[in-house]
Amino acid sequence: MSLDIGTKSTIHQLGTTRSAVDALSVDDATVLTRPLPELMERAAALRDSLFGTRVTYSPKVFIPLTSLCRDGCGYCTFSRSPARAEAPYLTPDQVLAIAAQGAQAGCHEALFTLGEQPEDRYDVAAEWLADHGYGSTVEYLAAMCRLVTAETGLLAHSNAGALAPDALSLLRTVSPGQGMMIESLNPTLMAHRGAPDKTPERRLATLEAAGELAIPFTTGILVGIGESPQDRVTALRAIADLHRRYGHVQEVIVQNFMPKPDTVMRNEPACPQDEFLRTIAMARLILPPDVHLQAPPNLSEDFGPLLDAGIDDFGGVSPVTVDHVNPERPWPSLDRLREVTERHGKFLTPRLTVYPEFARRPDQWIDPGLRFAIMDRSDAESLGRDDPGAMFPESHADAKNVGTGAEVVQIGRRSTVWSSGSEFAPTDLVPSRRRGFSGPVRGVLDGIASGQEPGVDEIVTLFGARGGEVAEVAEFADHLRSRAVGDDVTFVRNRNINYTNVCTFKCTFCGFSKGPLSLNLRGKPYLLTLQEVAGRVREAWDLGCTEVCLQGGIHPSFDGDYYIDVCRAAKEAAPDIHVHGFT
Repeated sequence: MSLDIGTKSTIHQLGTTRSAVDALSVDDATVLTRPLPELMERAAALRDSLFGTRVTYSPKVFIPLTSLCRDGCGYCTFSRSPARAEAPYLTPDQVLAIAAQGAQAGCHEALFTLGEQPEDRYDVAAEWLADHGYGSTVEYLAAMCRLVTAETGLLAHSNAGALAPDALSLLRTVSPGQGMMIESLNPTLMAHRGAPDKTPERRLATLEAAGELAIPFTTGILVGIGESPQDRVTALRAIADLHRRYGHVQEVIVQNFMPKPDTVMRNEPACPQDEFLRTIAMARLILPPDVHLQAPPNLSEDFGPLLDAGIDDFGGVSPVTVDHVNPERPWPSLDRLREVTERHGKFLTPRLTVYPEFARRPDQWIDPGLRFAIMDRSDAESLGRDDPGAMFPESHADAKNVGTGAEVVQIGRRSTVWSSGSEFAPTDLVPSRRRGFSGPVRGVLDGIASGQEPGVDEIVTLFGARGGEVAEVAEFADHLRSRAVGDDVTFVRNRNINYTNVCTFKCTFCGFSKGPLSLNLRGKPYLLTLQEVAGRVREAWDLGCTEVCLQGGIHPSFDGDYYIDVCRAAKEAAPDIHVHGFT
């Protein structure tokens, strides 16, 4: 019998039907006029039904490839003129130095931010590109994305602005996800008066082209730059419509405007908190259920209410670099982010630049050249691995000197600082537990406690436990263990008998098998005789063992009879000993 826990919807899987999406639609009057607490409650409930207790973030490093831009937005401090920029572009060495810091700190994402097509406005940008063999900023960006992934393993996420289809297509081969903020579709905003790339037509054309090219895409709106509440609804509905057509919008960012010194809008008021929260809530209610919703935590003094309003993602958070778009706003520490998230009954989980719904369908969404890089950083749910430390890409070559017993030698760094026998401690398997959580995992445990038998869906839900939920599952399992067998913990006195180190298989993780004779690996090849096996069994029995474990390579001379013969030899040597073998 499968538990009917009613807490985890499957509607967020890609391929949701149009009717299922439309069933959750709301009218403009509801999102614009209903009391804010009611709207936030509805949005949070919908978020919980879609994503349970999970809140994601992307561990990233911020790479500002160029601060030159042909646009002049009234709120921007990232864009600079050539006179104020140290150089037109970061060099490849500078890019790699930043990326390596991120990889060393355990990041997954290299976020490339840059101005839009500066070579069309500044001769110095065009000359720099030409001198370095590139025809455009996008060409150089693509080369740097490729370099960073090859050398550090980080997955690139390119925010290159409004682009033509050929530029988007080029970046698709090196950047698993791409992004461009819609910001607003109001064509009369003073904030965009000096920005030819911020016209509604150009932004929507880019978003549509990304859909046609099957690019997992990030977009969003900027709240408080002079647009009306109805303008926000219009922009969100336009994003929703394009996603329904192509299924490519993986997340929408709702970002609050904050005035900055030395900008045209320095004297404008910051986005009011209630308007910001209303916009987040109405975004959750307007957007299709398979679109994730993000708000940046560093732009709010108290980012807990963002969770109350319905977000399920905090976006990129860097342990290495500042937010170059909002440098005056430092990132919250991961400890604080986790603490606030858990205080709101949720669990913080790292993700990749592409969400699991896209990573799990690589044939449709991911360029073949990027699929291994994504798999290498994915956990079992296609979220981000949380191994401690750096995860540089590993590569190997045939060993020239095999005195160490290895068939291959590693080139470069390890993909993680922890390995068996290393000086680093592995990840804690059971984290600390906080009381009072609800959600899918709690629902499954409550169902089992009431006597229901979990089905496949419920078991999968338990495998998806994160953070304190893992501790809850462990505590519940410990309770069941105590009820079933008491508190006695057993062990067996055992001897391993390795009957041969010769093996026809070549598993790359194996440090036991002999391998080819020509490589002289791990001592001499051997195959114990049945008499030698029997002698070791008798020794084990005389020393008080009650079990022998028979293990060894797959010798080329073995057939099925060998395994019967070796078991018979063991039992003849010690009739009462238990044989565990051939694992």
